[in-house]
Amino acid sequence: MEIGIDSFAMLLTDPATGRLQSAIDRMESVLEEVELADQVGLDVFGMGEHHRENALDSAPAVILAAAAARTKSIRLTSAVAVLSAADPVRLFQEFATLDLISRGRAEIVVGRGSSVEAYPLFGFDLRDYDALFVEKLDLLLKIREQPNIKWQGRFRPAINGEGVFPRPHQPTLPIWLGVGGTPESFVRAGTLGLPLMVAIIGGSFERFLPLVDLYRRAWLAAGHPVENQRIGVHALGFVGQTDAAAREAFFPGWFQMFTDAGRERGWPPPTRAQFEHMCGPGGAFLVGGPQTVAAKILHVNRTLGGIARVTFQMSTAALEAKAMRRSIELLGTDVSPLVRGELRN
Repeated sequence: MEIGIDSFAMLLTDPATGRLQSAIDRMESVLEEVELADQVGLDVFGMGEHHRENALDSAPAVILAAAAARTKSIRLTSAVAVLSAADPVRLFQEFATLDLISRGRAEIVVGRGSSVEAYPLFGFDLRDYDALFVEKLDLLLKIREQPNIKWQGRFRPAINGEGVFPRPHQPTLPIWLGVGGTPESFVRAGTLGLPLMVAIIGGSFERFLPLVDLYRRAWLAAGHPVENQRIGVHALGFVGQTDAAAREAFFPGWFQMFTDAGRERGWPPPTRAQFEHMCGPGGAFLVGGPQTVAAKILHVNRTLGGIARVTFQMSTAALEAKAMRRSIELLGTDVSPLVRGELRN
């Protein structure tokens, strides 16, 4: 199983001082985090995509290219690229270039995006939310197969054999489909034979088993080789020396993020009781000491019938720079060996 980190390069306000982080300092800390993740043996680092005031990840391929120059082994991916609001040609070129810079370590996770600010920003109608994604995914996959294609769609000018370059170092650039809770998205990934990255930011892991089963059934119905099937889980997570230390480091940023999101989307304010439940045995947060987090990863693996990758979204603890670094270290040096040791037995 691959274990890694996803970042949204969020800017947070210090609840004690009311001071907003410096964008320059936060960007430097993001690059230090991926460099450390590489050093402690983590497998993958993902960068999100948002187009809003409190995030610095509107150009994930640029950040990942800077990270490529500072790392040696860790795989570098979007998490997720909002394909519906992007040009598939340009997206492929960016990540093919990243693949060359990183000597074959680039991947793309594409999705429709849970935050929709990119749609009006780039001139797209939210009423075309799904149609945009279907068409652009088709084009992206065709470009991946060969550089010169003829293609015509509804939302982008036709391509009449012009070449799409550069080509990546890897023979086939990995493209994952990032999904939330929409059954059609799970079926789409299985039908197309794409690896599946499931974003689980609340509730329980058990709730997603029927959806993952839809993916597996669609995969088999489409005739894809079973051995090529890959399922990943993206979850909120953080590792501390103890369960209590991890929760105290993670809660303030989580509370701020979901308070802001709730204000925008009409959700009720989050509570400490909700947070504690999500950190507990029945919740979907991977927050705690190394033993607790390792046990919960193994629980996710059993619950979903085997997963190939798990990535931690721990950006909400960004104000605790030392705690963030320690969490990354513990994930690589303590949690990963515990998980892999159990899986070998």
